[in-house]
Amino acid sequence: MKDVVCGVITNSEGKVLACRRGEGRHLAGLWEFPGGKVDEGETPEAALARELKEELGVSVAVGEMLETVVEWADGVVSIRLAGYWCLISEGEPVVLEHEEIRWCEVAELEGLEWAEADVPLLEEVTNLKI
Repeated sequence: MKDVVCGVITNSEGKVLACRRGEGRHLAGLWEFPGGKVDEGETPEAALARELKEELGVSVAVGEMLETVVEWADGVVSIRLAGYWCLISEGEPVVLEHEEIRWCEVAELEGLEWAEADVPLLEEVTNLKI
């Protein structure tokens, strides 16, 4: 099981960044919180900061971890997913690896088609009504 981290990135207007997986990738077309795998010897927070720089071209301040940790497998991948609250400290998000990125009101998030592993994190985020 791979350890994976994702960022629930919020902006000053209380919107949350959602990212749609690109064509040719596992679970293409589904929405997710951006992030990726934790490399050996890396802390989850450092991995998340690295992944968000690679995927979105931004530097972030990684905050508190969400309460929900998801263990998920589909026969192709097996992951343990932890989410963290994040704020952008430098840059504006750009599409580097995803098909689309979108700032959403919390209520809008539920209308997107999410990757199954992200759904429990999404439920925690939408129940908090940030």
